[in-house]
This record gives sequence, C-alpha cells and structure tokens, in this order.
Amino acid sequence: MAEYKLLKTEGRAKRAEFTTVHGTVQTPVFMNVGTCAAIKGAVSTLDLKEIGTQIELSNTYHLHVRPGDKVVKKMGGIHKFMNWDRPVLTDSGGFQVFSLAGLRKIKEEGVTFHSHVDGRLIFMGPEESMQIQSNLASTIAMAFDECPPSLAERSYIENSVARTTRWLERCKAEMVRLNSLEDTINKHQLLFGINQGGTLTDVRIEHAKRITDMDLDGYAVGGLAVGESHEEMYRVLDEVVPFLPKDKPVYLMGVGTPANILEAVERGVDFFDCVYPTRNGRHGHAYTDHGKINLLNAKYETDDRPIQEGCGCPACRNYSRAYIRHLLKAGEMLGMRLMVLHNLYFYNNMMTEIRNALDNGCFASYKKAKLEGFSTEKE
Repeated sequence: MAEYKLLKTEGRAKRAEFTTVHGTVQTPVFMNVGTCAAIKGAVSTLDLKEIGTQIELSNTYHLHVRPGDKVVKKMGGIHKFMNWDRPVLTDSGGFQVFSLAGLRKIKEEGVTFHSHVDGRLIFMGPEESMQIQSNLASTIAMAFDECPPSLAERSYIENSVARTTRWLERCKAEMVRLNSLEDTINKHQLLFGINQGGTLTDVRIEHAKRITDMDLDGYAVGGLAVGESHEEMYRVLDEVVPFLPKDKPVYLMGVGTPANILEAVERGVDFFDCVYPTRNGRHGHAYTDHGKINLLNAKYETDDRPIQEGCGCPACRNYSRAYIRHLLKAGEMLGMRLMVLHNLYFYNNMMTEIRNALDNGCFASYKKAKLEGFSTEKE
C-alpha cells in the first residue's frame, strides 16, 4: 500500500512523497506531537489543518494507559476518535517504558513496568506493542525497541541492540498476523524499524545493515538527542544514514531544534518529531526566523508587533507580542494556545520552505541563510 517516491536529491538530502492509506505525505516533514491524541496547549485537529500539519504523532504507551487502546478501537480507531483524516504515526512505547528506569524490568519476552498513572503492573513486549498499535489503527506503527542510554557500556549496548533486532523480527511477524485479521481496522498498517547503538558507529552500521535486510516500510534512527552533543548526533547520522535504504523514508526520532532539522535534512533524513515547539510555546518561548525569543521578558510588555513580522499563523495575523505576553503572565490558556499555534506553524512552514528549496536545487544556500538568520535576534 505504501509507496515512497524520490522526487529530488541534493547531495544526501532527499525530497520525496510517501503515499499511505490515509493520504500522501510530502517529505521532509515534521510530525506534530499529540502524545495522548491531542496537542498540548488546547490545539484541535481543525487547528492542525489550518497550520499545515501533514502528519500527527501519538504515543502507544500513554493511550494504552488512558483511555485504553481497546476503547479507541471501539470508537473506530484513532482517526475517528480524534477526528483526523490524515496520517498518524504511533511510537511503540519503548522510549517511555525505558525512561521509567526505576519502574521496569527487562527480559527477552518484553518489559514489565508500573503505570505512571495508577501504579498497576503492565507487561509490554513486541507482540503487545503491535497489538496496541493495531487497536489504535494508526497509519504507521513503530517497532518495539530498547533505547539504551547513550553513555552505557559497549557490552550493554551490543546486547541491547541484538535484542532489539530479535524484537523487530517478532514485531514484523505479529504485524503480518494482525493485518490479516477480520476485525483489524487498518489492514494496511505500516511498520518502521528503529536503528540503535548509542554513539558506537560500528554497532549502528551493523544494525542498520541487519534491519535493512528485513525490508520494512521505513527506518528510524533512535537513541539520539538523549544527552550526546549535537556534533556527535550529526556524526552518527553521517555514518549511519548511508547504510539505510535510499528508497524508504528515514525518521530521526525526537529531533529537534530548527537547526538540528536543517542539519539532519542535509544528511538524508525525511521525518522528524519533537516536543520543543509545543513545550517551549507553553513556557513563553517563540521560534522565529531570527532565533528563539522569550515573550515573558519585560521588553515585550508594550511591543505591538506580531511574534514574527509576515508570519501567517493565527497568532501573528491577529495579536501582538504585548497581548500574548499579558495572557501568559495572567495564566490565561489562550496565551499558551496562541504560542503553540505559532511554533507549530513555524516548524510546518520551515518544512515547506525546505521542500521548496530542494525542489529548486538551492537547499545548501537556503540552509546557510536560515542558520545565519537564527542568530540575529537578541533577547
């Protein structure tokens, strides 16, 4: 069902179309993060369309805990449940499970851990993660993996990556089974595998080769943006992405800043997601072409300009920095909402600019100018 069509390249950078059962995604793309099937900051799926969102990301673990994936299935799957007719990617829950370090126990079968909501014991392995994601009926399901700490011992990382590979084989088999069942909502659900290996290049490359041989619908690079430097992250991408298929989407998980995205596009990445635009927006930080500004600063108290001149987002078209600052200071929800709308629009619009630059063969000069611009705003 899925088709990845490479339209243009510039160096390693790729411009493509990814066709799914829920519509075609133009890449490179930023996925707007709606962990619990909602964007934090009172942003609706109708808003997401207005600000140019192509694909939404939700979280397997959080939706399994609340309201329960079986509830979502009863409601017709995540698309019907949240009223969204474009693609949805669900991450496997692996990252959340492994971030609950004090609450979990890893075995070959899977992981036993305590719910962060009510403390109840939950078991999740490859099959359970696939079953939950099948109940959610997302467009793209992520394989269940372990995200080892980037600074772990080599022996730990090697054993962890070997187990992640075995888990991926189980995920693939379970996905084939689930997609063939009569009561499965989305029988065309896609599976992306995840490359791990910390900052160990040889482990990463060997793992990339192994999972490439499994002929999946797409490939993610996981376990970055978890403490290593930006330079190390770029080095890993430089070395690993060439060993992932050119004719499949490449997804860099949990990344990142606008500068990170520009650097990763240059290295051949198609898909991105990150909580930065929503989280920072809720705390008063706005992304602009001139860098990030903190609207809580006193100097914006009587600033009648929009967050960014010429921006087409609902906040900038209608409200001043001074007013939005007042809302944030007063604890009014509208302040957070307008900030999140602006930041997500900024990210989505930057991806449109990136795609246009690749279409026109001028990505290198676009990237240089964009990065130079980010450093011109003085908070």
